[in-house]
Amino acid sequence: MSKIKVVHYINQFFAGIGGEEFADHKPEIRDGAVGPGMALTGAFGDKAEIIKTVVCGDSYFNENLADAKKAIIDMVRSANPDIFIAGPAFNAGRYGVACGTICEAVKQELNIPVITGMFVENPGAEMFRDKLYIIATKDSAAGMRDAVPAVAALAIKLVNKEPVGASIEEGYLPNNTRVNFFEKERGSKRAVDMLLKKMAGKPFVTEYPMPDFDRVEPNHAVKDIKSATIAIVTSGGIVPKGNPDRIESSSASKYGEYDITGVNDLTDATYETAHGGYDPVYANADADRVLPVDVMRDFEREGIIGKLHNKFYTTVGNGTSTKSSKQFATEYAQKLKNDNVQAVILTST
Repeated sequence: MSKIKVVHYINQFFAGIGGEEFADHKPEIRDGAVGPGMALTGAFGDKAEIIKTVVCGDSYFNENLADAKKAIIDMVRSANPDIFIAGPAFNAGRYGVACGTICEAVKQELNIPVITGMFVENPGAEMFRDKLYIIATKDSAAGMRDAVPAVAALAIKLVNKEPVGASIEEGYLPNNTRVNFFEKERGSKRAVDMLLKKMAGKPFVTEYPMPDFDRVEPNHAVKDIKSATIAIVTSGGIVPKGNPDRIESSSASKYGEYDITGVNDLTDATYETAHGGYDPVYANADADRVLPVDVMRDFEREGIIGKLHNKFYTTVGNGTSTKSSKQFATEYAQKLKNDNVQAVILTST
């Protein structure tokens, strides 16, 4: 029996071309497996093979959507594969959106199975989980070893038109598809079993996970803005030149606290962005575009506000988990309260 023919899509980083500085790399097609495709090849065994690998930079794809989609679909069409696989993208936002977008386009244009992989908090997962099979991954490439076998197994099932099990069985993100089936045990017994496990502190999996809505009550309006101390906080990654605290460009594990006493303007000689999820050129040329210290100083001089707080807090939003973000905010919110700050302006990218 002939092997299943696979075309694999990856970005410039996983192709070994480079990082953010090469994110404008135009689509190209290579023979065989490249980068993570090697791991997929091992997981496929003798059942499938990657005949071509398509490479495209994240910035190029997302900023030239129509041209990128057309070029890549033409490349895939010329290879005539049985299935198209993208990623996995883990928690890389632009990469995830690209993987989801091109998978959907290939599925619609070429009518072949498609599959990708992402961390549940990747924006691409939210956009495409109802349209594609997306294997659930960890938040970084450290989860490659777990992700690849699940991608390979589901890909083979899709090509062979075998029945696809529930998300918890196959490892894909729940896609709001419900299918009736008969359980081996009655519901009352399963419910009691789960309750006993919960009471005993043992792991269990609910059959009906409830959405977790994070509701934050709005604070009271500032009574007298003209006498208030206002702080600036950003997830846009603005840091002193050289990034002294080494805040990561993606999936940040820390935030920075920096003194701006006497600073009226964030110049390209003194500040930059550590953020890896957007084109940094304009932010590096004038960091006030992300962290508006210059405008706040104008407001201060004109008496529109009382004063600008002498410290700002910053981190990188690109791929940073909700859990980490809440931890950062809890810490610096208390610092701001201790410093008697009355209001905070939050900026992003």
